[in-house]
Amino acid sequence: MTNSDLHNQLATLMTEQRNPSTKDIDRLSTREILTAINNEDKLVAHAVERELHHIAEAVEIIVEQLTRGGRLIYVGAGTSGRLGVLDATECPPTFGTDPSQVIGIIAGGQQALIRSIEGAEDDEKQAARDIDALHVTTTDIVCGIAASRRTPYVVAAIQRAREGGAKTIFITTNPRAKFDLAVDVAICPEVGPEVIMGSTRMKSGTAQKLVLNMLTTATMIKLGKVFENMMVDLQLTNQKLLERARRIVMIATGVEYETAKDVLSQAGGHVKTALVMVSEGVTAETAQKKLVQAGGFVRKAIGSTRRS
Repeated sequence: MTNSDLHNQLATLMTEQRNPSTKDIDRLSTREILTAINNEDKLVAHAVERELHHIAEAVEIIVEQLTRGGRLIYVGAGTSGRLGVLDATECPPTFGTDPSQVIGIIAGGQQALIRSIEGAEDDEKQAARDIDALHVTTTDIVCGIAASRRTPYVVAAIQRAREGGAKTIFITTNPRAKFDLAVDVAICPEVGPEVIMGSTRMKSGTAQKLVLNMLTTATMIKLGKVFENMMVDLQLTNQKLLERARRIVMIATGVEYETAKDVLSQAGGHVKTALVMVSEGVTAETAQKKLVQAGGFVRKAIGSTRRS
């Protein structure tokens, strides 16, 4: 692509347009600047709401692929890449997933997480190599994240993943009407021009974060990682999470702190097991068997004995 082609392409992108509501932002007071930013941010949730049907489609595919033993692989560059890595990194401590089940790839590698790597987002060959290094197969799902939709690294990664038979999702904040990439599901929250022209770390980044939150949270709920509205597969890797686990047992079963502490210890720190132990009045071993029979779902494992 020539410089002229790129210039013309950028000129047509919604994310590269000037926002008429903020064209005089450099003349405003501090409070007025913040109000202008806040007013634009209020538009983001509604833009995501309009994409809920497509987000739901994506969740169903992710659940299916993970159930088959596959992986969710995020691919992005710059802000988009960092958001993907962040969401992937949060899954093990929050939902007890294996670190290899949800993965984030960023153009330029780990160094790009803390410093911009010039030219990394244009490296299509490296994108293909990064996908190949993960041995992507038909059980995986690869999710490209790019506000502009055009980021060469992300597009090339998605194309390579499709060649390997993987399912694909793409998240962009440019209009669906202009989306022309072959994927299984496109998610296109139209947030409009940024407060500062082209600064897609702002509204676009916020929209992407909201969508990623939905994708993994809804998926983990569907996989039995949540009981009622509590995370019950969390990893007790620090004192805060240990205390949170005890509190979950207390809230869900009505037992006192010392009982929750004792039962959780007997359960080897596994919240699901502790919940079934208390609710069913069984040993840790029996509780674990019940969970296996219930496919890991606490609600199914405790059945009719669930406390009102």
